[in-house]
Amino acid sequence: MYSPKTGFGVILTLAQIWSTALPKDIIEAGEASGAIVFNPDNSSTFNSLDGYTWSIRYGDNSAASGIVGTDNVKIGSITVEAQPIELANEMSTQLQNQTSSCGLLGLAFGSINTVKPTPVKTPLENMILQKDIPIEKSLFTCYLGSYKDASDPDHGESFYTFGEIWEPAIPRGRQISYTPVNNSDGFWKFSAPSAVINGNTLGLGNNTAIADTGTTLMMVSDQVCEELYGAIEGAYYSKSEMGWVFPRNVPTKTLPDFAVAVGTQTITIEKEHFGFAGINGTELVYGGIQSRGSLPFDIWGDVFLKGVYAVRDHRFTPAHY
Repeated sequence: MYSPKTGFGVILTLAQIWSTALPKDIIEAGEASGAIVFNPDNSSTFNSLDGYTWSIRYGDNSAASGIVGTDNVKIGSITVEAQPIELANEMSTQLQNQTSSCGLLGLAFGSINTVKPTPVKTPLENMILQKDIPIEKSLFTCYLGSYKDASDPDHGESFYTFGEIWEPAIPRGRQISYTPVNNSDGFWKFSAPSAVINGNTLGLGNNTAIADTGTTLMMVSDQVCEELYGAIEGAYYSKSEMGWVFPRNVPTKTLPDFAVAVGTQTITIEKEHFGFAGINGTELVYGGIQSRGSLPFDIWGDVFLKGVYAVRDHRFTPAHY
C-alpha cells in the first residue's frame, strides 16, 4: 500500500456538501465567507432519494445531517454517474465556520456510511463498478505537497489519482512497499507497532493507525507524545491550549528525529511539520503531533501525509471488488 512517499484520503464515505437545503441565514453567512452552496434545482441530472437521510458526528463533536440525492460527480477526467451525495440541512457551528471548500469527498469503505434506510455506494466503489477505473487497478493514490518542496519539479503541489499510480512520485531506485489493511470497521487501518525517537525504538504492541487527509494533526498515544516532547527543550503540555506546545525559537534542525512504523516499513516524519501554528500573544508553537486521547487507534493526518505518497489498493483488503 505504500511507497517511500505516501498519502491518504479522508475517512468519510460520501460526497457531503453545503446545499440550499440549509437554513437561509446559514447559507447567506457561508456564501459571504466563501462557501460554495450546491443548488440541486440547477442540475438537470440531480435526482432526490425520497425518504433517505444521513447524520454524522465527528471526533471534535462537530456534526451535520440532511437528505440524500444522486447526481453525476466529475472528479478529474472521471464522471461518476448517479453518485449518491449527502446534502446538509443541519450543520453545527464548527462546520459552518469551515467555508474554504464546498464539501467533503469520502474515500473510506461504504460500511461506515450513515445513509438510511439503506447504505449506498461510495465514489470509489462506483468508479470500480461503473468501470471508470480498471478492475486490475482498483486503487487511488494521494500526494500532499508541502511548502518545503516548492523547489521540486512538482513545486510541492498536491494531487490524487484514481486507477493509476503516478510513477514519478516514487523516488528513483525505490519500490512500493505494501502493508495489509484491516477494513472491518470501514477505515484504511494498518499495523503501527513502533515509533523511533532519536534512534530509540518504542515498542507499541498491537497499536494500529488510520491515515486521514481530513485531519490536520498527527494523533498518537500519550506514551509517544511524552517521549517526543520530552526531547524538545522547553516543550510541555498546556492545559489552556489543551495540547503540547514548544518554544517557537527552537531551531528545526535540533528537533528530535521521529519515525513511525507502517507495518514493517519505517516512515520519517519531517521536522518542518512538527509545529502546527504559533499561539497568539506567546512565543510558543502548538505542536502538530498531539495525543489521541481515549481513541483506541492513532489518526495520522497531514503532518504524516506531507512526507509520504500512498497507494490505497482495494485488492489488498479483505473485501474487494
